[in-house]
Amino acid sequence: MSDTGNGAPEETAASPADKAAAIAELAERIRSIGPQGGGPAGSGPGTSGPGGPGGSPVSGSAGAPEAPGAQVPGGPGGSGAPGGSGAPGEGAPATAAATAAAGEPDGPRGDALQEAARVLTAGGAPADLAPAAVAEFGEDAAERLRTDPWAVLGLPGVRPEHADGFARELLGPGARPDDPRRAQALVLWLLEQAALRGHSALELAEVTAGLERLRMPEAAAAIQAAVEDGRVLPFQEELSGPEAQAAGGEDDEPPTRTLLALERLAMAEDSLAEGLLQLMATFVPGEDVEDTHDVTDDQDGEAAEDVEGADTGHGEAAEAAEPAEAGGDAAEAAEPAAEEAPDHADHVPADPGPAAWAAAAEAAPSASATALIQAVADAALVLHTGGEAARAEPAALLAAARSLGLRAWAATWTGQGRESFAALAGAQARPQVATLAELLAGTAGPGRSPDGSLALDLLVVLDAPLLDVELAATLVESLADGTRLVLSGDPGQLWSAGPGRFFADLLAAKVCPAVASRTPDFGPIGELVSGVGIGELQPVEAPDKEVVILTAKDGGEAVHRAAQLLTDSIPRALGIPAEQVVLLTPGHGGPAGTRALNAAAKARLNPGPGRFGGFDPGDRVVESPAPGITRPARVLDGDATGLHLEYPDGSRRTVPPAEAGRLRHGWALTVHQALGRRWPGVVVVLPEDAGPTLTRQWVYTAFGRGERHLSVVHAAGPALVQAVAERPAQPRTTRLRALLAENAASAY
Repeated sequence: MSDTGNGAPEETAASPADKAAAIAELAERIRSIGPQGGGPAGSGPGTSGPGGPGGSPVSGSAGAPEAPGAQVPGGPGGSGAPGGSGAPGEGAPATAAATAAAGEPDGPRGDALQEAARVLTAGGAPADLAPAAVAEFGEDAAERLRTDPWAVLGLPGVRPEHADGFARELLGPGARPDDPRRAQALVLWLLEQAALRGHSALELAEVTAGLERLRMPEAAAAIQAAVEDGRVLPFQEELSGPEAQAAGGEDDEPPTRTLLALERLAMAEDSLAEGLLQLMATFVPGEDVEDTHDVTDDQDGEAAEDVEGADTGHGEAAEAAEPAEAGGDAAEAAEPAAEEAPDHADHVPADPGPAAWAAAAEAAPSASATALIQAVADAALVLHTGGEAARAEPAALLAAARSLGLRAWAATWTGQGRESFAALAGAQARPQVATLAELLAGTAGPGRSPDGSLALDLLVVLDAPLLDVELAATLVESLADGTRLVLSGDPGQLWSAGPGRFFADLLAAKVCPAVASRTPDFGPIGELVSGVGIGELQPVEAPDKEVVILTAKDGGEAVHRAAQLLTDSIPRALGIPAEQVVLLTPGHGGPAGTRALNAAAKARLNPGPGRFGGFDPGDRVVESPAPGITRPARVLDGDATGLHLEYPDGSRRTVPPAEAGRLRHGWALTVHQALGRRWPGVVVVLPEDAGPTLTRQWVYTAFGRGERHLSVVHAAGPALVQAVAERPAQPRTTRLRALLAENAASAY
């Protein structure tokens, strides 16, 4: 081993057999370490866990990543928000770094910011990383960075070469490539980067290979130290099916793999699995009551009346279950819910029996809705799959549950989804629809019971594939034992911006009933999207120009054609205003990314100097308060206090200068930014460099955003057809499926 002169050693190449042997030895050493940390009890059989400086100083920006969750198709480009730190949908809280940036400059916090900025500057890093450092490490951030310069790698936009340069500036000759602090930081960074790509865990061999690429001496020792420190947890997972056959192994001992996971993601996945199993284990279906007069009455017949009301849906229990019926607006529904919160302690749960459920199922408007209601009658956890038209089925379920006296609510990903689903649910159930953010924050919804759980008997979650493991764990933890949970979504669309594949893992584990809708999405767009879902990209008949495919020779021409469609062709030929049309593309950079498309759209629709931080009154913008979450708005004006925005629901807000970095122009979005929303008109732009990142999942999601019209400006050549036929999705490594399959019978 020799030194290359840049602080990193040059290692002798090892043979594949030597590497395999070294990884096997490391896996054995990790197994011998034993459990680290306090995972949930019985966190899953098959697990061993609970349940050199070189390069330039830091040159990255301290700002939030541009449009989190949308860097590449099929994989997120922003980190998942920690569980409990906010939920998707309008009104989600800002990230910790943004909160720190907006903090008051005086007092201990101001001193901490100034001291952190001085240390960062001394190491050649931007001083504007100080708010993120204080948010991450607390008020002693400066001391932490002095004693462990590689800790800077945990801040936004910092890469290993930046951290190495920072450490060299602060430590001088003491900054060595084999420094244990560097080893720990690199292991954590690799796992955090994997989380950005959607992985909740990584195989040991992948982490080892990543450390070797970063010229980390003794990669095995670095991993072992990170595991012993407790911030990285190891797990042994048995392989099954094709994976087991590929791995081989002894006949009497199934093959296993060693996974490494960040503590927060490991705990979230364990908690999620445990919570789902708890819901199923504590659920008891209702029974038919033949003669309510036989019920023992200790208060002049009141108990009998309660039972009768619970069974028929017309007693006191049914009335108590409707705290927000008086208002048809979901935002107004929050106030009645809060006012009636004290009554939750006296709530008598409705307990409809099989006869009541059968009658509700028979009255359902479609065969698929009937099947869904029948499944919910007998199970605590039910999965429902289908496209846009299939959302009528959970809407029918919500109305039926309300008629049976159940406290039933539905949660959607976005405000637009809330309004469209509420319209499907009808007048009776309309007030019982909120965004997931509103529900978890308590600004809308049924309120909380005395034990802190959501005061409801049935929750229907739409857009379920968009929940990452941390958010899903937060949701499940908020449900009382025995609550019915229905998760509905389109399994063909992109997964969450944050780590995990919650909905897909549940479907694969087969531990609960799954109802597949037989209601197709109609029209040319629905036909095109359905074909993509099975791996076929075939032309469809579109007599009213519902689908138009245009080719372009390169990204520049693609931008020109897309801008022409947005500003002229679609409004003129189809009568869809430009305000109701969106441009969708794989990424932000490149010849036809969102930056280029937004610049072209602004030049045509709202030219101006960008006098308010790059924006002008009338600009269409999107706000990204957290990864995978976008809020569309329009700029009204700007001044020293910030940008004044108006949102689609008519509400207004001033975005202070410290938060303006979360704003982007909004004529063009990435597909991840568009999740949970649809537009009357959509233009999908596929530049020539999009091929390697395209997947069937991405194309399916992009094409499905259009309600009345879809244009595709196509410069990707044969890569589009290949992606649809050969690349279903970007793979993700997770543990949830194995945890569920190991702890519950795969009876479905």
